[in-house]
Amino acid sequence: MAKELTQVELKRLARLGAQARLEQLDAERRAILRAFPGLSLAVAREGQAGPAAGAAPKKKARKRRKMTAAEKKAVSERMKKFWAARKQKA
Repeated sequence: MAKELTQVELKRLARLGAQARLEQLDAERRAILRAFPGLSLAVAREGQAGPAAGAAPKKKARKRRKMTAAEKKAVSERMKKFWAARKQKA
Protein backbone atom coordinates (compact mmCIF):
# COMPACT_ATOMS: atom_id res chain seq x y z
CA MET A 1 0.00 0.00 0.00
CA ALA A 2 1.21 3.56 -0.75
CA LYS A 3 2.64 5.58 2.09
CA GLU A 4 0.52 8.60 2.97
CA LEU A 5 2.35 11.92 3.11
CA THR A 6 2.28 14.22 6.10
CA GLN A 7 1.26 17.87 5.78
CA VAL A 8 4.89 18.95 6.07
CA GLU A 9 5.95 16.61 3.27
CA LEU A 10 3.05 17.73 1.07
CA LYS A 11 3.95 21.39 1.56
CA ARG A 12 7.62 20.69 0.80
CA LEU A 13 6.72 18.86 -2.41
CA ALA A 14 4.23 21.56 -3.42
CA ARG A 15 6.91 24.19 -2.87
CA LEU A 16 9.40 22.23 -4.99
CA GLY A 17 6.80 21.88 -7.75
CA ALA A 18 5.97 25.58 -7.62
CA GLN A 19 9.66 26.48 -7.77
CA ALA A 20 10.17 24.21 -10.79
CA ARG A 21 7.17 25.77 -12.56
CA LEU A 22 8.47 29.29 -11.89
CA GLU A 23 11.81 28.30 -13.41
CA GLN A 24 9.99 26.98 -16.49
CA LEU A 25 8.00 30.20 -16.82
CA ASP A 26 11.15 32.29 -16.42
CA ALA A 27 12.90 30.29 -19.16
CA GLU A 28 9.85 30.71 -21.42
CA ARG A 29 9.78 34.45 -20.71
CA ARG A 30 13.46 34.79 -21.61
CA ALA A 31 12.88 32.86 -24.86
CA ILE A 32 9.97 35.13 -25.80
CA LEU A 33 11.99 38.27 -25.06
CA ARG A 34 14.86 36.92 -27.20
CA ALA A 35 12.41 36.30 -30.06
CA PHE A 36 10.77 39.74 -29.67
CA PRO A 37 13.39 42.18 -28.32
CA GLY A 38 11.02 45.14 -28.55
CA LEU A 39 8.83 43.59 -25.87
CA SER A 40 11.48 44.06 -23.21
CA LEU A 41 11.09 47.83 -23.53
CA ALA A 42 7.31 47.58 -23.13
CA VAL A 43 7.74 45.26 -20.15
CA ALA A 44 10.17 47.65 -18.48
CA ARG A 45 7.92 50.63 -19.19
CA GLU A 46 4.62 49.08 -18.06
CA GLY A 47 5.83 46.47 -15.62
CA GLN A 48 4.10 43.79 -17.69
CA ALA A 49 3.80 42.61 -21.27
CA GLY A 50 0.34 44.13 -21.68
CA PRO A 51 -3.20 42.77 -21.54
CA ALA A 52 -3.80 39.12 -22.31
CA ALA A 53 -5.22 38.22 -25.70
CA GLY A 54 -8.91 39.03 -25.80
CA ALA A 55 -8.80 41.08 -22.62
CA ALA A 56 -10.08 44.64 -22.72
CA PRO A 57 -7.36 47.28 -22.39
CA LYS A 58 -7.23 49.18 -19.12
CA LYS A 59 -8.83 52.61 -19.12
CA LYS A 60 -6.53 55.45 -18.18
CA ALA A 61 -7.51 57.57 -15.23
CA ARG A 62 -8.91 60.91 -16.31
CA LYS A 63 -6.84 63.88 -15.24
CA ARG A 64 -8.85 66.62 -13.62
CA ARG A 65 -7.75 70.13 -12.98
CA LYS A 66 -8.29 71.59 -9.55
CA MET A 67 -11.10 74.09 -9.05
CA THR A 68 -10.24 77.54 -7.82
CA ALA A 69 -11.93 78.95 -4.73
CA ALA A 70 -14.13 81.15 -6.94
CA GLU A 71 -15.24 78.17 -9.02
CA LYS A 72 -16.06 76.18 -5.89
CA LYS A 73 -18.12 79.09 -4.56
CA ALA A 74 -20.02 79.39 -7.85
CA VAL A 75 -20.82 75.66 -7.84
CA SER A 76 -21.93 75.91 -4.22
CA GLU A 77 -24.32 78.76 -5.01
CA ARG A 78 -25.75 76.96 -8.05
CA MET A 79 -26.37 73.81 -6.03
CA LYS A 80 -28.03 75.74 -3.20
CA LYS A 81 -30.42 77.29 -5.73
CA PHE A 82 -31.02 73.89 -7.33
CA TRP A 83 -31.89 72.18 -4.05
CA ALA A 84 -34.03 75.11 -2.88
CA ALA A 85 -36.04 74.94 -6.12
CA ARG A 86 -36.39 71.20 -5.77
CA LYS A 87 -37.65 71.54 -2.20
CA GLN A 88 -40.28 74.04 -3.30
CA LYS A 89 -41.61 71.65 -5.94
CA ALA A 90 -42.03 68.88 -3.35
